[in-house]
Amino acid sequence: MSTQLRGTALVRRPAETLADGIVTFIERQSLDLGLAHRQWQDYVAALEEYGWPTREVPLDDTLPDSVFVEDTVVMFDGLAVITNPKAPARNPETVATEQFVRDLGLEVANITDPATIDGGDVLKVGKRVYVGLTGSTNQAAVDQLTELLGPRGWEVVAVPVTKALHLKSAITALPDGTVIGYAPIVDDPSIFPKFLAVPEEPGAHVVVPTRTRC
Repeated sequence: MSTQLRGTALVRRPAETLADGIVTFIERQSLDLGLAHRQWQDYVAALEEYGWPTREVPLDDTLPDSVFVEDTVVMFDGLAVITNPKAPARNPETVATEQFVRDLGLEVANITDPATIDGGDVLKVGKRVYVGLTGSTNQAAVDQLTELLGPRGWEVVAVPVTKALHLKSAITALPDGTVIGYAPIVDDPSIFPKFLAVPEEPGAHVVVPTRTRC
């Protein structure tokens, strides 16, 4: 990857149809779109403040969930892996993301049927890649990632997830490699060499802004 792009974050503005997005594990609630836009702007500002310049994938108001751009591409050093969302309504989100990363000059690989995967099910800790087996991500995706990443020195580990939407709805990782998570929705904490339980679910969604390899 170009040194100019390392440490760059891709973002995508909330669609005007955001309230129509897919809802699982929680009841659908009313949505304040103005608040969502302000929170997105605060998120981008925080990334910029901590040294992560952002690049914006074009907005598409026909794709309610497209603000979750992380679900459409996962970076492994200079390789951009374009995902294959299971939900038909989300699959078109990958089109603009793929074109965007290609325009940046990145190497691109695609996850293809029968594999399905969302980026929210992928957690990188060093050169280990934890992949949640969820309603969105299947074993075929784990197998394809293993074929893609194994020769590049990455280890891919499947993680059962039955109590949360995505793997990263239940856990995340700190810079020292410790995996933190809300224990009631973590199926098997023993999978992780270092696991720290947090007392409330939002604690599993912490993001520590550091300059690391993407």
